[in-house]
Amino acid sequence: MRITPFTVLALGILLGTVTPGMADGLLPDIPEAQSRFSDTQGCVEPTQDMRVNHMEYILHQRDETVHEGIRDKQHSLTECINCHVSDAPDAPRVSSEKHFCNSCHTYAAVSIDCFQCHADRPVKTGSQFHSPSPTALSHHIESTGESEKLTPENLQVLVSGVKP
Repeated sequence: MRITPFTVLALGILLGTVTPGMADGLLPDIPEAQSRFSDTQGCVEPTQDMRVNHMEYILHQRDETVHEGIRDKQHSLTECINCHVSDAPDAPRVSSEKHFCNSCHTYAAVSIDCFQCHADRPVKTGSQFHSPSPTALSHHIESTGESEKLTPENLQVLVSGVKP
């Protein structure tokens, strides 16, 4: 059996060593979602399922998108960010414990590297997808040994993964 902080907290409450009021400072403060998936459902999956399995959904979505070219909004990281993170100019960045993703990841001591390439706040564009950040583009160009200057040929490599 895997013992998590939540298990310890629940056991403490059951044994009477932790009262529900004491739990307020022990658990992360998770920001509310900005919208709902549908009229009948808050998130794309039930809340408890998302808390436990969100990484599996994100990895599965990544594999389908990158390897098979299938783009589905339901488990898209962009859609998660668009729903769970405020687009206000002063909204917290991923480095803040008040950022939706980082609030739990900091608490659980889990590092995330999604936002080295992906936007940590909603991307409001005319299309469903956003362009890679300049940091992501330069990192990819450096890692592929291509010139640091972004040329049409380098962009083609980024988009297709195949040299022209």
